[in-house]
Amino acid sequence: MQSRAMKYVLALDQGTTSSRAIVFDETGAMRGLAQKEFRQIFPQPGWVEHDAEEIWATQLGVSVEAMAQARIKPEEVAAAGITNQRETTVVWDRSTSRPICNAIVWQDRRTADRCRALKAAGHEGVFRDRTGLVLDPYFSGTKLAWILDNVAGARKRAEKGELAFGTIDSWLIWKFTDGKAHVTDPSNASRTLLFNIHTGNWDDDLLKILNVPRSVLPKVCSSSEIYGETKGARIPIAGIAGDQQAALFGQLCTDAGLAKNTYGTGCFMLMNTSTKPVASRNQLLTTVAWRIGNRTEYALEGSVFVAGAVVQWLRDSLGIIKNSADVETLAASVPDSGGVYFVPGFVGLGAPHWDPYARGTIVGLTRGSTAAHIARAALESIAFQTAEVMHAMEADSGIRLKELRVDGGASRNNLLMQFQADVLGIPVIRPAVSETTAWGAAALAGLAIGVWKSPADLRACYKPEKTFTPQDTSQANRLSEWRRAVERSKNWVPHES
Repeated sequence: MQSRAMKYVLALDQGTTSSRAIVFDETGAMRGLAQKEFRQIFPQPGWVEHDAEEIWATQLGVSVEAMAQARIKPEEVAAAGITNQRETTVVWDRSTSRPICNAIVWQDRRTADRCRALKAAGHEGVFRDRTGLVLDPYFSGTKLAWILDNVAGARKRAEKGELAFGTIDSWLIWKFTDGKAHVTDPSNASRTLLFNIHTGNWDDDLLKILNVPRSVLPKVCSSSEIYGETKGARIPIAGIAGDQQAALFGQLCTDAGLAKNTYGTGCFMLMNTSTKPVASRNQLLTTVAWRIGNRTEYALEGSVFVAGAVVQWLRDSLGIIKNSADVETLAASVPDSGGVYFVPGFVGLGAPHWDPYARGTIVGLTRGSTAAHIARAALESIAFQTAEVMHAMEADSGIRLKELRVDGGASRNNLLMQFQADVLGIPVIRPAVSETTAWGAAALAGLAIGVWKSPADLRACYKPEKTFTPQDTSQANRLSEWRRAVERSKNWVPHES
């Protein structure tokens, strides 16, 4: 492999609604950024799909744009790191590199009944014990099984070794390396319902239960090593982490007890538990944070399905704001929500409830309720869901959080962040570089290639931008009313008992 100047690292940040690329320098400063949205496909209620080829095309395009904006050539890039929307499932033909169907997105609910059947058959315990996950359609395993069972000829082709499965990281690396590398890392593998987080390998018993042939699976590598080179430019791809684990690393939550919350399409809180996987008693997930060398670190995670997406809904479906940024001004035009509570269970509820049959609910409406009250209730729903997760996390870990580090698009909303601090009763810290997910992927890649020697070298790159301290801790008392609203959203969609 040719030597190259170790100055810039390219982060490929493939999200749920857009593909992004960011160039970082050795100080952690952003030098170039490009982003492009892609289509959201909704074939029927509860189903969410993406065109994997469109994801690849947009990710390739923004990579070129980001380097051009940074005014650097590919040969000046020391390495590239990939972070991705997790659980989204792609199956493709190994010979043509073409997907056999649309990717099934993490938000998709089509396998809810399959998960219920697996629970009824008594499999819930073995999945929980070995994967750290709950049996929910959120995860990749039942999505993969659905594709094999419902796309014509897929199962036979898979059994012949003609098909490959991957989450988005695997798909992108396959495409960037022209099919030379079919890999993933433990942070993504641990989200499939197929990976044993204790042994660090794919689990044959779980594969058998879901009827998934081992031949479709990628090789599980560490989160920080060279997996291959991009075709043409020959940039080493040297870091992989699912988006939430990448954000945990980017926020430098590398010690046990440190936690971050990412406010994106969904809302995801992770707490580092070091080398010990902590089993949850409160409906949280136990997941791999990352593996560097032979050291695997774990995290507790609470996954909220709809956070920033509720603001998109106000904009696109309800039409009460023109731009997402307008929600803060509208919500701030009233002193409170006027007794309105908004449970955004559009695709069911995640942690700590795990109810795929829940649906969105607005309660407490009166003749005096306005668009501003609904907007404020929508923002408050993000903070209330986060509070529920934090309390479950503290109960599981036995650790009382002293602060919460935040990132993601909605973390730029000062009204929301102040309300979050009030509800939690602890400081909420927003970093100067809010692109912590991309930065985490860049850092993992840079560590593998020698741009940084150790995680300690990265601390000089972390700077807080604003700290929100609790001002009205009485807001925490409203959690009981929030929980009443949540109960009214549960079990809404009819299903077999």
